[in-house]
Amino acid sequence: MWEELGKAFCLMLVLEGILPFLYPQRWRNMVVTLATVSERQLRMVGLFSMLLGAGLLYLIK
Repeated sequence: MWEELGKAFCLMLVLEGILPFLYPQRWRNMVVTLATVSERQLRMVGLFSMLLGAGLLYLIK
């Protein structure tokens, strides 16, 4: 289990690094925009992301 978790974490890092590598200026603008988003909106996006990820894992498994 720990090996799979480590692989998943490494894959997440690779995927998260694609945008800053390919489009650094757009990524920077997105981060600045995110700084102005309310905490409630960020929490809702986080919740949606977690539910989507859990749902996709359920469908794959």
